[in-house]
Amino acid sequence: MSWFGLVLDGSPRINANVSSGTRDSGLRTRLRFRWIALSGLLLGLAAPISADPLATKLRGTGDLGLIVERAAGSLQRVETSTNSILSRIEGLGDLSHASLVYSRDARFAYVFGRDGGLSKVDLLESTLVKRVVQSGNSIGGAISQDGKLIAVGNYEPGGVRVFDAETLELVADLPATPVNGKPSKVVGLVDAPGNRFVFSLWDANEIWVADMSDPKAPQLTKFTDIGRQPYDALITPDGRYYIAGLFGEDGLALLDLWQLDKGVRRILPGYGKGEQPLPVYKMPHLEGWAMADDKVFLPAIGRHEVLVVDMRSWEEVGRIPVHAQPVFVMARPDGRQVWVNFAFPNNEKVQVIDSLSLQLIHTMEPGKGVLHMEFEPRGEEVWLSVRDLDKVQIYATEDFRLLKELPVDKPSGIFFTDRAHKIGL
Repeated sequence: MSWFGLVLDGSPRINANVSSGTRDSGLRTRLRFRWIALSGLLLGLAAPISADPLATKLRGTGDLGLIVERAAGSLQRVETSTNSILSRIEGLGDLSHASLVYSRDARFAYVFGRDGGLSKVDLLESTLVKRVVQSGNSIGGAISQDGKLIAVGNYEPGGVRVFDAETLELVADLPATPVNGKPSKVVGLVDAPGNRFVFSLWDANEIWVADMSDPKAPQLTKFTDIGRQPYDALITPDGRYYIAGLFGEDGLALLDLWQLDKGVRRILPGYGKGEQPLPVYKMPHLEGWAMADDKVFLPAIGRHEVLVVDMRSWEEVGRIPVHAQPVFVMARPDGRQVWVNFAFPNNEKVQVIDSLSLQLIHTMEPGKGVLHMEFEPRGEEVWLSVRDLDKVQIYATEDFRLLKELPVDKPSGIFFTDRAHKIGL
């Protein structure tokens, strides 16, 4: 008896009640079941075997992340539970100034490339799902509160384009105010509660709020003359305040999204008045700003300083001298420390500020080209991109010990999936 015959004959229902009057029909039944078993076996043997072991077992995405390899146009998929690289995803175009956001289930990432590419990546399958080139030059994007829309801010041709998160089909095109015959560049695009996107117009000196409750008929609220050359922006974690940094003048522009009728007001006007600013080699980033102990820590443009602002009055309450011109000023998730990296040519160091005493408590030198920092969700470790060493370094935030180095080709942005549940990230 064949082994698959044993499988069938092992069933008591098939072998029961086989009398002379039913012998033929019983035999046909047994043959039919043997054929079914053989077919199932052949189908099983023919099933594709995934190259990714993660695809063959059930798991979450809460400890996953992506690291941008800016020169290669690829992503390294990483895991924070083991501090390890899992796989590489290739074919994403020019990622020289790339950023990304996550879907609300933290399975998919939407990657915004410098060449105008918008790519959708599957973290579980480690695959590039789809890629569209939606402009000539883009500068980041955002995902809507309901997770259904992806907005991309563009330098060329300017304006914002909004896409269906499932299909990447174009849903809405929001041309920016033209200046000297060309649509303004868009910067500082963030998501806000109420399925809104907020962004700034570099050339036109404006801030726009796009209500996408009806994606086919976006409602735009425009604020003009908000200050010269807004270069980047942030939104507070509660989604209330949108703050744009101004490159063309000292100060920032603040919009209260709970009270749009009050308009935009300037804060920190003339914070560098009477001083000679230094050449700016790299625009500071406001995304990932630091908020701790009711204070905001901001990078000062053209100065070797971190500004400290009281969140209740929005007035400056201190300045902290640092190693060089700060780029990212980021708070550890518990707010106890503020970490700072710096612009070229002094981008080899990272400094740590105590958020209570406002004193520098540590300086480290990971190597030339520290481009980005990302804290693990609970803040016990921080990952640093060290571009010129082709490494990502992982440090303990409590005692600043180097825990591990990962080989990554020209790493820049590091993005963990806990961003999926944070406003503005």
